[in-house]
Amino acid sequence: MPEIKQFLTPKQKALTVNLNPHIYGTFAEIGAGQETVRHFFRAGGASGTIAKAMSAYDKDYSDAIYGNEEKNRYVTRNRLHKMLRHEVQLIEERLDNDETPNRKFFSYANTVTTINYEKTNKGHGWVGIMFQDKPGEEYSEVTLHIRFKENDATLQQETLGSLGVNLIYGAFYFSDNPRTLIKSLYDDISVDKIEINMIDFRGPAFKYVDNRLMSLQLVKLGMTEAVIFSSNGENLLPADIIYKKNIFAVRGSFRPVTLVNVDMFENGLKMFLNDTSATPEDTKVLFEITIANLKSGGDIDERDFLDRVDVLGKLGYTVMISNFSEYYRLVDYFSNYNIKNIGIGMGVNNLLLVFDEEYYQHLSGGILEAFGKFFRKDLRVYLYPYKDPATGEVLTSENLKVADSLKELYKYFKLNHRIIDIKDYNANFSEIYSREILRKIANQESGWEKQLPYGVADLIKERGMFGYKEPIEIETYD
Repeated sequence: MPEIKQFLTPKQKALTVNLNPHIYGTFAEIGAGQETVRHFFRAGGASGTIAKAMSAYDKDYSDAIYGNEEKNRYVTRNRLHKMLRHEVQLIEERLDNDETPNRKFFSYANTVTTINYEKTNKGHGWVGIMFQDKPGEEYSEVTLHIRFKENDATLQQETLGSLGVNLIYGAFYFSDNPRTLIKSLYDDISVDKIEINMIDFRGPAFKYVDNRLMSLQLVKLGMTEAVIFSSNGENLLPADIIYKKNIFAVRGSFRPVTLVNVDMFENGLKMFLNDTSATPEDTKVLFEITIANLKSGGDIDERDFLDRVDVLGKLGYTVMISNFSEYYRLVDYFSNYNIKNIGIGMGVNNLLLVFDEEYYQHLSGGILEAFGKFFRKDLRVYLYPYKDPATGEVLTSENLKVADSLKELYKYFKLNHRIIDIKDYNANFSEIYSREILRKIANQESGWEKQLPYGVADLIKERGMFGYKEPIEIETYD
């Protein structure tokens, strides 16, 4: 028989927390009513859990409590942090644990905006909790960003309330297993109601947690389509870094990053900036890895994932992890953020996949539907040549072969500068193949080091990445 998923309802979770004599804290909710705390009031036994519940809806009153916000933006991560820290400070100042030494304080907060009257903006928000995992311990913190998917404000409020209960319960009962905590956020909530597109764990309860792996869980579990993090591993909110920007993206397995990847990126970006008159300051470069590229043996090897992103981080690149197996979905995702111009650095083999009709059998409109989303007027593909190792032929947009039925369409995109060859590439890199590099690393062969960007080979050897092992020296005797 199939396994039946068992989880507690929001009411059951709220009651469990209320009946725990060691959990005590405050609720501060702005933007969608006191949707979380009402679960605890209705569950019963709330007097032993709730120190205070408040909603500072009026901006002037809210500013008087938490301070002013730059550009009067209230639905921000900074606002959430101010709320959490202010409430924690108050509870510490006003209460002591002399008579209740086992009590653990917490502060839950959210600042959200629900769907507008015209239904043109479905709303989003920040949700978080600061809590003591152990009595008297420094506070740990879980912060997440949500995007509403429902088309009714009342339904959004109810979903937010359930999410808040799940977060509070998860903080106290699943802090030792952040993966379980993440999964539990959707208990009694379907993924078509709300999207969690950023999550961040901090503090002593999560001192061994790598937030990049937690971001990966969001994509892997279908909670969001893509996550982005900086070169130093910090989780980033996509809207904060790509909204109304120019985007240049390079997709690859990056296992490992080679001189070909860097050459494609540098020369493609140079052409993109020239063609669009964009500036480096107004352009975001993303190195994208799809979930499909991360899977090995049917599942994701997390060590391998971290190896790849550590190398990209060492080179200073911003990394995007997505579930966009098709390129048109990547471009469609960017379009949701009012992007100015999009440049895609791509190898010949990937472009051939784009023009493979078998790739789009799941679409009712087939390849034409995909092309309508991919070859937008603001998109340019910068094509990096490929040297066939068998024939020695160098393939570019001028001599690659697409299906006869697509030849005219292909010519159209070329004539309209949607497909542009990278001509200033380094021909010395034409015989660098990542699979061959991986084979040499695994077999302890030499020569691969010079095919990687400066410093990458040293990092691989130092950390034992991609199966690298130090050669064993065998002593010989005369």
